Amino acid sequence: MQQNKPKLLIIDDDQRNVFALSLVLKTKGYAIVSATEAKTGLELLDNDPDINIVLVDMMMPEMDGYEMLAVLKKDPPPGSKTYIAVTAQAMPGDREKCLAAGADDYISKPVDIDVLIEKLAKYV
Repeated sequence: MQQNKPKLLIIDDDQRNVFALSLVLKTKGYAIVSATEAKTGLELLDNDPDINIVLVDMMMPEMDGYEMLAVLKKDPPPGSKTYIAVTAQAMPGDREKCLAAGADDYISKPVDIDVLIEKLAKYV
């Protein structure tokens, strides 16, 4: 792994999405941790200060990405984090809704890996 690449946390309830994103991002030199629910993602953020960027699915059961970002606004984890909303919601206004909820950036599904890599490069 390259030293200048941040550690990413992928939070998505669909294990296939986690697997695909992890596989591609690992080949690009990123260290990856993952969670299939927001509650586990919050625990990882509290316990792993090395996580720099979080890719959070906005539509999950139990606690969705919007609720998770609200929790993080109230009680931020240690260290500086970048939150990128990853969602199948791609209608007009959805990007703004994600940013208003506390995401730093937005990408729609299916994820265009080249676009994701460009977005990640902004935060490295």
